Amino acid sequence: MPMPLPERTKVAIIGSGPAGYTAAIYAARANLEPVLFEGGGAAIEPVTLPGGQLMITTEVENYPGFPKGVQGPELMELFKAQAERFGTRVVTGDVTAVDLSDRPFKLTSSEGDLVAETLIIATGATAKWLGIPSEQKFVNYGVSACATCDGALFKGRELVVVGGGDTAMEEANFLTRFAPKVTIVHRRESFRASKIMLDRAARNPRIELITSAVIEEILGELPKPGVTGVRLRDTRDSSIRELAVGGVFVAIGHEPNSKLFKGLLDMDDAGYLRVKHGSTLTRIPGVFACGDVADHVYRQAITAAGTGCMAAIDAERFLG
Repeated sequence: MPMPLPERTKVAIIGSGPAGYTAAIYAARANLEPVLFEGGGAAIEPVTLPGGQLMITTEVENYPGFPKGVQGPELMELFKAQAERFGTRVVTGDVTAVDLSDRPFKLTSSEGDLVAETLIIATGATAKWLGIPSEQKFVNYGVSACATCDGALFKGRELVVVGGGDTAMEEANFLTRFAPKVTIVHRRESFRASKIMLDRAARNPRIELITSAVIEEILGELPKPGVTGVRLRDTRDSSIRELAVGGVFVAIGHEPNSKLFKGLLDMDDAGYLRVKHGSTLTRIPGVFACGDVADHVYRQAITAAGTGCMAAIDAERFLG
């Protein structure tokens, strides 16, 4: 039976991915009795979802300590159990408003109000998707938004990367370690990637560039073989063609889950929270940011966990 929400806490944590739970583990072991909002409440636009992006990742092979790999949801259950073991109070609810104008901070949630002496923001980021029904159908069955997370699972298959920026070029180059051929599909006539990244992709003999085309449908069968191809539509003459591939990587960007803090905390142009270099400190004393909401470069479970550890230690030192 879930514990009731307390009126006050030393550390409030918003987000239940690797960053949030690692922060909770460290804070709880320091006897700070953290309260963690995992999401899953009744908010119309939830700030974060329980377990974060690993909840839609089947096989995680690059997290240390799991030589045979581990399912994403299973890994997050282990994180949660470890955090609760040391006394973290996990609240299944959404934070819908925050007042950071004065300490202690005031949090409004779908489960009630909470006053917190410090706040750790670990709300993560959400991959941008194409928005076609077949895309969601094949997530975890040949559709991914993270080449470094899932690329090794596609060894020997021809693949498609969707996007026109540096991320798409990086992911395509990375995937050629496993795939005999990678096709980059971009809806416009020219790529927005930097010249150095575009040149690197163009010079790679395993990469083909297709412009002025969009994926109209992802083809395949469930549960196996999963993705078997894509149907492309030319944006100039609307002609259709099919491409046989064994996987689709969507690389059109990520959106940090930071809307709740707009106007309250410093962000970059894309909405990622700014922190003091080498720390998790935001511009407001007592407010810390960790994980993908403050990281547009790495976006890995292990780096998120690392900064979650940093945030808890920063909060402990702040509280003295």
